[in-house]
Amino acid sequence: MTTRPALEQPSRLASVRYDLRGRILQSVERLEAAGEPVIKLNIGNPAPFDFPVPDWLVEAAERAAKDSGGYSESQGLLDARWAVSRRYHEIGVDIKPADIFLGNGVSELIMMSVQAMIGLGDEVLLPAPDYPLWTAAVRLSGGVPVHYVCRDDNEFIPTVDDIEAAITPRTKALVLINPNNPTGALYDAATLKSLLELADRHHLVVLADEIYDEILFDDAEFTSVSQLGEGLRYICYGGLSKVWRAAGYRAGWMVLSDALAAETAFMEGLHLLANLRLCPNVIAQRAIEAAVNQGRGGADDLVQPGGRLRVQRDVLVEALNQIDGVECVLPKGALYAFPSVDLDKFTFSGDEDLSVSLLEEEHLLVTHGTGFNLSHSPHLRFVFLAQQEILEESVSRLARHLERHRL
Repeated sequence: MTTRPALEQPSRLASVRYDLRGRILQSVERLEAAGEPVIKLNIGNPAPFDFPVPDWLVEAAERAAKDSGGYSESQGLLDARWAVSRRYHEIGVDIKPADIFLGNGVSELIMMSVQAMIGLGDEVLLPAPDYPLWTAAVRLSGGVPVHYVCRDDNEFIPTVDDIEAAITPRTKALVLINPNNPTGALYDAATLKSLLELADRHHLVVLADEIYDEILFDDAEFTSVSQLGEGLRYICYGGLSKVWRAAGYRAGWMVLSDALAAETAFMEGLHLLANLRLCPNVIAQRAIEAAVNQGRGGADDLVQPGGRLRVQRDVLVEALNQIDGVECVLPKGALYAFPSVDLDKFTFSGDEDLSVSLLEEEHLLVTHGTGFNLSHSPHLRFVFLAQQEILEESVSRLARHLERHRL
């Protein structure tokens, strides 16, 4: 029998990472197979924590299933795109259905838009920490991710000076994640305005990940890039995964500004990529139409005082800040707390070492900060979707683990 050569991993994957669902899950599977339950606070997936899809949205999807056996337009159903258009009209922005693309989740749309825009050696500015799909999308498209640091002492809000210092003649786009994953930071209108002015000066396309736009705390107000970006080239991304707790539906949209939609070569590439995937899931597109037509406020009962997400956020952050060597900025939006850990007080070589040992010894799964392309300081990301008692137990395990390894 002829010995087959081993299949080697393509070089373009060598620097791509997605630690949220990475090799550490093999350790989780091993522990669970041995009968050891693991608390999993690593993924922003509402369903396992008893956050169901709203009944009316389930019913809309069920009704849609009867008439969703065929392909739709590759860009997405016109009725669903009209619904997204009206959603932006409600906040004072005129987005035409022709400039809206629907997708199998925002993740697919990020990959499509980056592939249509970024060529070999082109640079893209990304926050550090970032949602790692963004860095991966740039690398897989042949581009170069360049990270600008968002610091704890500025509540993870980036500064214009830091971003401008990273711009080179090869820089093509600026990514903003607002509200931010993994930090929970929220950029106010003044900050956004200054960042958009910077992008305009340097002719950058702004890619605004706004998937958490209605998950806000403490009377915080969200401003979309689309509200401030008249005349600029931008894309805003949104979907059903978080606000409507329908992550499994894989239903997302992206809206393009008039200025970007006028870029002929880019649009030709984007339509080509849309055609190659045939179309988004048609049932999910009908769900988009139903959810957007329902109006805003999909998470209101969860984020107001006394709401489940608000309470769980407060409990988690307060408990984390009581641990010597841990500091956590209060998140203003999204589903995550991102505490820093002073490793000078402990025996760990880095935050990945800390997260691995925390899993092995305390059976608690969280994600280390380096998994979000953050290299300047050690952090952990906690998802606060779990019930209050689970979050309290999780912090107790972290505190016990840190005390065990304290210098």
